[in-house]
Amino acid sequence: QVQLVESGGGLVQAGGSLRLSCAASRTIFSINAMGWYRQAPGKQRELVATITDGGRTNYADSVKGRFTISRDNGKDTVTLRMNRLKPEDTALYYCNAVYQYGLVTWGKGTLVTVSS
Repeated sequence: QVQLVESGGGLVQAGGSLRLSCAASRTIFSINAMGWYRQAPGKQRELVATITDGGRTNYADSVKGRFTISRDNGKDTVTLRMNRLKPEDTALYYCNAVYQYGLVTWGKGTLVTVSS
């Protein structure tokens, strides 16, 4: 069974920082990419940041320069470091993993709330 376990969500003031982590269970298939998506009230789920097995990153324009995504040496965990948080960053953040041969899985989500 493939599972993603997320942690790090919480309540912070605007301008503060949070670090989200996502641990992926191991399978026979390698992970091609991992990422974070978010969904705010009244809005559709959107991409925040992704990182490939080779370390290539992609960020939403709204978070460029503020968020940093990385993976550990074993590529089992992805971390999203969020700095200079804004109230508009408030959302439910979902971890995503894309495995070799088409397996895609999602975490349950962790809530990030940024107060003004």
